[in-house]
Amino acid sequence: MFSQVLMVQLAIAAGVTALATGLFLAPLSAQLDDQAMRRALSIAQTAAAESRLDDALESSRPTLHGPVQNEAERIRAATGAEYVVIMDKRGVRWSHTDPAEIGRHVSTDPSVVLSGREVMQIDEGTLGRSARGKVPLRDEQGKIIGAVSVGIAYKSVQERLLSTVPQLLAYAGGALAVGALAAYLVSRRLQRRTHDLAFSDISALLAEREAMLHGIREGFLALDRQGRIRLMNDEAQRLLELRAEDNGRPLETALPPGRTTDVLAGRVSGADLLAVSGHRVLVANRMPTEDGGAVVTLRDRTELERLGRELDGTRGLIDALRAQDHEHANRLHTLLGLLELGLHEEAVDFVTQAVGVHRATAEQVTERIHDPLLAALLVGKATVATERGVSLSISPDAYLPDRLVDPHSLVTVLGNLVDNALDAASGGRDALVEVEVCTVDRTAVLRVSDNGPGVPEARRAEIFTEGWTTKEPPAHGQRGIGLALVRRLAERYGGSAEVGERPGGGAVFTVTVPDALSYELPAGRETTLRQAVAETDGTGRAASGARLPGGATEDGR
Repeated sequence: MFSQVLMVQLAIAAGVTALATGLFLAPLSAQLDDQAMRRALSIAQTAAAESRLDDALESSRPTLHGPVQNEAERIRAATGAEYVVIMDKRGVRWSHTDPAEIGRHVSTDPSVVLSGREVMQIDEGTLGRSARGKVPLRDEQGKIIGAVSVGIAYKSVQERLLSTVPQLLAYAGGALAVGALAAYLVSRRLQRRTHDLAFSDISALLAEREAMLHGIREGFLALDRQGRIRLMNDEAQRLLELRAEDNGRPLETALPPGRTTDVLAGRVSGADLLAVSGHRVLVANRMPTEDGGAVVTLRDRTELERLGRELDGTRGLIDALRAQDHEHANRLHTLLGLLELGLHEEAVDFVTQAVGVHRATAEQVTERIHDPLLAALLVGKATVATERGVSLSISPDAYLPDRLVDPHSLVTVLGNLVDNALDAASGGRDALVEVEVCTVDRTAVLRVSDNGPGVPEARRAEIFTEGWTTKEPPAHGQRGIGLALVRRLAERYGGSAEVGERPGGGAVFTVTVPDALSYELPAGRETTLRQAVAETDGTGRAASGARLPGGATEDGR
């Protein structure tokens, strides 16, 4: 590639030099012609101003040694002109460098100059090609009595033009030498920058890169030193919800402000950094490049995060089932003892009371929460809270009609808030979690409070940031995703997520979701709340073989 580029650049430099030389010579020739004609005209004007010529022309005859011939020769010798011809108004020469031409008619048409106009031209005459200037000759009263024609040898004009060519070629050669040196240096630099690859190698590498970038299942983003997107593959467009038009735009204008943009821009350092884009959980790694830019790889961790949350839920379910198994064994032993003692009425009362606790909780929820998914979620969470020693209650002001536009999103929001509240309150004395779900027009407001340690005011601004957590990460992954997803879901609908201090101590999380309710009751919602609750096993999980409406589980997964 080095030799090819060098030859192309040398050819371009030589062509440009030749073109510039030709473009310079063309106007130079015309300029020299114009100067010669103007010089001839100037001499003719000076000669016509001599008063002796008009007197001699009127008082003598055209002879070899006449006064007109003598004056014309004097002017020619003084000015260096090729000839000075004086003619009368009939066009007959009274002077000429060749004595034989005196008394003869001029070889060119004199009508224009004898009509009173001055003439400048390049023309052929008896003495060959010359630059001519012709001026009318007038007497003292201004009457035209003849004309003065002065010629400059065209050969002298050509000699002046040719005399400039060697100098011009010397300048052009110097310029060509400088251009050749610059072409060599540029080609050498290009050779080093391209690692001495041939054009075919570069083309093959480009084709392989395009196939690789658009074939891998990881997102790839390349940034220049100004932070503009210069390359992205299809997976990066999908994960970050970018458009093809965003290529070449600054990262801050292509993505909304937040942790994801900070991670991609390098304002957050580290490896395997968590970021949330829409409803996706991403793992980003950023590698700086030699030119000041950076390359970012993105992995979609959404499915892995969902599996991790399901694993956490399964472990919690196992613990709850183990506790329930112990409790059920105690109840069965008690029931068996009552039956063996023949206390049948007491046995019936005991069973009724045990079943009634769960039924009372379900009825308390369904009286206020009319959406089956959220009602089933809260019933299950109440059972889990009881097993963890936490009292989960529904606010008396809670009310939610069965008109949710996207109940699955609210299940995710409420499930995450309740899980965090249970984690914060469990282990404390008189642990309490209160849930309030209400509506204002079509806006849903979800509020979950607990009497745990609360959130310090200085940390409230960053608690919704991806990766921020106060808990120990599990063995299967990282924490700090739940509240970030809550905020993203709320912001996707134009709402907000906030945290404040609960009266009496603790924390209260408030999520506002505008346009969460439809104007009318949606069709196809025939499953009753009691059926939805009955399909749970009392732990917040769907019973074996049972699924909640829409295929969702109680925690929004």
